[in-house]
Amino acid sequence: MSRPSPIRNPDASSPEVMTRRAWWLVALNFLIPGSAQLLAGNRVLGKIGIWATLFAAGVIILGLILNWLWPATIISLLTNPIVLTVGQVMLVCYCLLWFVLTFDTLRLVRLVRLGSVARWAVAAIALVGLVAGVGVAGYGASLAGTARSSIQKIFDNQSKIEPPADGRYNILLLGGDAGPDRMGLRPDSISVASIDAATGKLVMIGIPRNMELIRFVEDSPLYGPFPNGYDCGDKCLISYLYTYAQEHPELYPEAEKNGSQPGIEAMRDAVVGVLGLKLQYFVLIDMQGFADLIDSLGGITLEVAERTPLAAAIPGAKPFAWVEKGTQHLDGQTALWYSRSRFESSDYSRMGRQRDVQEAILRQFTPANVILRFQSIAEAGTQVVKTDIPATMLGPLGDLALKARKLEVTRLELVPKEFDPAHPDYDKIAAAIEAAFNPATETPKPED
Repeated sequence: MSRPSPIRNPDASSPEVMTRRAWWLVALNFLIPGSAQLLAGNRVLGKIGIWATLFAAGVIILGLILNWLWPATIISLLTNPIVLTVGQVMLVCYCLLWFVLTFDTLRLVRLVRLGSVARWAVAAIALVGLVAGVGVAGYGASLAGTARSSIQKIFDNQSKIEPPADGRYNILLLGGDAGPDRMGLRPDSISVASIDAATGKLVMIGIPRNMELIRFVEDSPLYGPFPNGYDCGDKCLISYLYTYAQEHPELYPEAEKNGSQPGIEAMRDAVVGVLGLKLQYFVLIDMQGFADLIDSLGGITLEVAERTPLAAAIPGAKPFAWVEKGTQHLDGQTALWYSRSRFESSDYSRMGRQRDVQEAILRQFTPANVILRFQSIAEAGTQVVKTDIPATMLGPLGDLALKARKLEVTRLELVPKEFDPAHPDYDKIAAAIEAAFNPATETPKPED
């Protein structure tokens, strides 16, 4: 007579044998879901569990390889709504499968055949493993759903893909006035992020909001009312063009349909006139909600050049706080005040602080940080961002952003003393942009 199989046909009369078997089955179910059924239960169910587990492991390994070799590809996949939907459904199905496999494993264990102490311990460990496994898969499904929802809300999938212009992507960045009811009124921050399409090298160009004598190309709708430029002195500052276009929507009748606004399109035309660059896309950020985005990242760390007072720009105002010189970690509200405070400060100093904050955010967007804080980042993003960047461009631009994080950012501020915002010298601006894009390299001296 052959001895009974200790796993499939154990000696049920021995609590010791049954306890050892129980621990093996529970461990196998946690490590390789389906293996307990393959050894001691329904082999069909076991094969389904093992193949599902191997498929999940293969997807993870493939993802790690793609992220290492072709990060743009993995970013494109993880920002594709269809891929995210399929991934979410598969993760939910895997959660249900693991749930079934765990309770079937407890059935196979035959808890009544174990000792009283082992009975409770085995059941508790099995349930802990269930919560851990299902929790991870469930969290992944939740992240996929959040990502899909955020991408569909923020990124306009109807926008066309724009190729680089002269090897660069130029993205208009607008910071709108604080408050949900004033988003975008007279942009508080105007800049262009110009990214080398090959290397990811980033040049940030800052334009003063009080720049005058803005010129327009002939095919701009603003060329008609202002053929000689926006030339009525300090009553015609570049930031006022947003409000002007919003009050004259007939200038840009297709703006709303294309996911933009007349004011944004006016700012785009104005910046094109100033810089002479083609702007492929825009990003408009509500400065008040900007604080929520920073908080979702866990704050930002930056080098503060000088002790900076935080106060409103109203008569009699006094600083309610200071940001000290040196390395400082700022929460969202403090970072917002730091970038916008006008107390004993010029607009030009404020522009420099805004660029400091923008760079700090770029550095803070690490893959690990985004994964750990994804839910809050996505929620903040849907509240503060408006853009015409299509979802299909998230992969290429995301790859360039990862490259940019490793390189020094070049900053060009069109401010005094180098530039005069009241009387802009466009030839000088063009030369400065060319120098920023293609910095001169020193010729090595010959060795003696």
